[in-house]
This record gives sequence, structure tokens and C-alpha cells, in this order.
Amino acid sequence: MKRRTMMAGLGALGAAATLRGVPAFAQAADLEINLQDVWQAWQAVHLDASGRVVDSIQQNASHSEGQGYGMLLAVTAGDRRAFERMETWTRVNLAVRNDNLLAWRWLPDAPVQVPDINNASDGDLFRAWALLKASRKFSVPEYRETAQRIVMDLVETCIVERPGTGAMSLMLPAAQGFRTPTGFIFNPCYSMPLAMTELATAFDVAPLARAARGAVDLVGNLARDGVVPDWVEVVGNDVRPAQDFSFNAGYEAMRIPLFLIWSGLKQHPAVIRYAEAQARAPKGSAATVIDRKTGQILETGTQAGYRAVAALSLCTARNTVGSALPPFVSEASYYPATLQVMAMIAQAHGAPMCFPL
Repeated sequence: MKRRTMMAGLGALGAAATLRGVPAFAQAADLEINLQDVWQAWQAVHLDASGRVVDSIQQNASHSEGQGYGMLLAVTAGDRRAFERMETWTRVNLAVRNDNLLAWRWLPDAPVQVPDINNASDGDLFRAWALLKASRKFSVPEYRETAQRIVMDLVETCIVERPGTGAMSLMLPAAQGFRTPTGFIFNPCYSMPLAMTELATAFDVAPLARAARGAVDLVGNLARDGVVPDWVEVVGNDVRPAQDFSFNAGYEAMRIPLFLIWSGLKQHPAVIRYAEAQARAPKGSAATVIDRKTGQILETGTQAGYRAVAALSLCTARNTVGSALPPFVSEASYYPATLQVMAMIAQAHGAPMCFPL
């Protein structure tokens, strides 16, 4: 299961930049209110009437990642109706395993719409996090119960300890397919520290908290030698390139600084390294693939979502006031559009000084 082989293709209220009538925002206290126009624009393009988040450039597929992300955006915006539609579609179409985790992808035009029932741990993580938040915001106790069951199965199937490191743990990308004869394959961006620690605290699940800390520590160590790559193989204390997986910092890895900033870790070494590379990108673009060893920019993109992650990383790394976060572009494809909304939320929660200029 190699999930993302693709891709080449807001401020203080009085000073919010706009594009096509969609405002940017920055104040965490007013986040739900100020997210409304952005959320409406996002769902008009990427959410169909059934509650399915559509990834148009990936065969119009839906995946647990997109459903989890969409549910998190919906609860953040306070949109109960959209949240319920997404949760219902997800439960009916992706909850086909024998546990409480989701199959990772649904293909609308395939003879078998769910050809692989393996899960994707980040999709399960974000769904559980969204359900926990929704249980509180919408006063639905059943959502909390579902979130707890997901967390317990994630811990049972996807949390592994690193031999020779004491109690350090990490979260595998999926229940199957990522263990090697000597260790395991790890994707740093699947671990969202804030989501993991909030769920661990809510349900008193120490292994998930240890896996959050393990991921933060691991990417910190990786950042000593360059930008943090998309994938690695972990063998005890050794972390090395994973055969047949990207060792560059590409479309997967751009979520690492985003999630760290969102988690309040805006001066983390991985954020600093990523910002250093983005500082070399041509004006009006963002580095989308960065060579791990040399820091050379291999690909760039002009999509607003990629530029938003770059701008947020640069602002936090430099500890400046105000940033170049671009206004939301509703016509963008699923992935950069979703990254952009997440960057807006991360700015409001983790870096309020980085409001758009």
C-alpha cells in the first residue's frame, strides 16, 4: 500500500486578505466563525451530497485520510450536518474490517470498490480525533465511544516499540505490510502529536502518548542531518532509507511541519529545517520535493495550499509577526486545498502571531 505516489498536479479580522470572497483568519477564539466561508468553499468542491470526500486526481477515490480530515474540518467549523453525513458514509463504506479501523480506500468505478481492507493509521487517527471533538461539541456520547474503540484497535495493531530504546514507541502506517525482517517502515507524517496526545489523555492510553513522543523525538533526530523525508526504515536505534519508498521530503513530508506547528511545536528542528529549504524556493512558489541529503529543491508548486504550509513554516521558524499565508483558493484539488485549511487552523491554534499580511 503506497498511498500518495501522486502530485505534480488568515489574519486579524480587520486585516484579513480575501480572494473570490473567501476570507483568511487568525484568532483561535473566533476560529469557528471565521472558518465558515472557507469551509463552505472547501466542501462545495470536495464533499459530495452523500458525505464522500472526493480526491478527483486520484481516480475520484475516497480514502480514510480524506474522510478523517474532512470530519475534523467539519467539527472545527461546527457543521454538524456535514459531519454526520461524512461519518455515516465512512461507516457504511469503509468500516468493513473485523476491527474498528477503516479500509484505506474506496474506488467508485472499480468492480470491487474496496479492493484492499488494510487500514491507514492516519485516517483512523483523524477520524477518532474528530469523533472525540464532535462528542463534546454536538453532545453525542456515542461518538466518544466509537473514538475510544478506534484508539484501542490502533494501539493493538499499529503501535510498536523500538527494540533497544527503552519504552519508545511509534505508530505504523497500517496494521499490515510495513514490518520488515529487521524492523519496520515508518511515515513521520502519519503521527499527528496533538491528535495523539488528546486522544491518549481522553482515554488514558499511555502507549498512544508514548508513540506521539516517539514520533516527535524521531523527526527531531532526523532533522539534525537535513529535511525530514517521506519514509524511513527503523531498525532498533538506526533510521535509514526505506527500500522502494521516497527518502526525499515530498508531498507526504510537508505535513510534518504543519502538524508540529498545529501541536504547539513551532520551533521544532524539523520545522526549522523545512523552513530553511522553503526560503530558497522561487518567489510565488513552494518547494514540493526537497532532496534529503543536499537540501536541493527538486520540484516546486504554486498551489496555495503548498505555499500556505511553506509560509507558516517560515514565519514560525523566524519567529516573525505576520506571514505570507495566501488567501484560500477553493478551486484547488483535494490535497492542497485541505492542507491550506489545515494551515489556517494550525496558524490560529499554534502560531497566532503568523496572521496573513
